[in-house]
Amino acid sequence: QVQLVESGGGFVQAGGSLRLSCAASGLTFRMYRMGWFRQAPGKEREIVATVNWNGMRTGYPGSVKGRFTISRDNAKNTIYLQMNSLKVEDTAIYYCAADADNPSDIEATSFRSWGQGTQVTVSS
Repeated sequence: QVQLVESGGGFVQAGGSLRLSCAASGLTFRMYRMGWFRQAPGKEREIVATVNWNGMRTGYPGSVKGRFTISRDNAKNTIYLQMNSLKVEDTAIYYCAADADNPSDIEATSFRSWGQGTQVTVSS
């Protein structure tokens, strides 16, 4: 059974940085593409970043491109999301996701396994 556990969320002032981590277990991690999503109150869940199985390819929406960086360490079964220049509108619950289908496809947005989420709050 795939388990994903996020950590690293918290409170930060606008302009600050946070680094999220997601530890995975119950899967052959290197065979999975991974992603970060977020959901703000009253809004739909949106994708934040994706990474292919070996970490060589990444994808971001325009809202976070240049500010957020996704990475993975296959030796530690962990992915990371470095978030810089945070804005109030980045406030949301951030979720880690994993899927074994198409492990090289960073455009795929369908994920079957999800973590519980970690809250990120950015104050002005």
